[in-house]
Amino acid sequence: MHVQEWLDTVPAAAVYAVVALVIGLESLGIPLPGEIILVSAALMSSQHSGINPVVLGACATAGAVIGDSIGYAIGRKGGRPLLAWLGRKFPKHFSAGHVATAEGSFEKWGMWAVFFGRFVALLRIFAGPLAGVLHMPYWKFLIANVLGGICWAGGTTAVIYYVGVVAEGWLKKFSYLGLVVAVLIGLASLLIIKRKAKKAQRQDREAEFVSAGE
Repeated sequence: MHVQEWLDTVPAAAVYAVVALVIGLESLGIPLPGEIILVSAALMSSQHSGINPVVLGACATAGAVIGDSIGYAIGRKGGRPLLAWLGRKFPKHFSAGHVATAEGSFEKWGMWAVFFGRFVALLRIFAGPLAGVLHMPYWKFLIANVLGGICWAGGTTAVIYYVGVVAEGWLKKFSYLGLVVAVLIGLASLLIIKRKAKKAQRQDREAEFVSAGE
């Protein structure tokens, strides 16, 4: 919620840039909340905030593809010493166990690890640099990178956007329903109060009549 509140304070163009930058840096290998930023921005686009979901999806995809490609180049040049340095710098994300798990996925699945890794937080950070370290052929990496970026960034934006639109519609229906229920409760309460008031007046009159008769 804090992310969305902050994004609400900046212009639409800045939102596009922030989404592309954060996702790009995450794909490059820097642990950042790219998915949270993307989901928050996509939800904003469904709330008539001036953010175009198509442009948002395109910016997110561009950030993912470019960031992964830069990460691949850095990993290819830095090799295993780079992973060791990242392990010291970000021990929570680049621990020896995490590196071994990611490497096992790459050895087993090859370019599919790059594609499906886009949908997994840990592999999303590892995919670019580790593919470079393992010297995966760039053309294979690029195909998986582009397809994965489009499916993840574009798909996430589309799903969250339409979920937000549907949710807004349901909330409107519930708000109208709530208004009707509130009105009915108010009318019922008013009728009950009037009925009790008339009953009380009738009882008072009967009491006065009895008193006068005595």
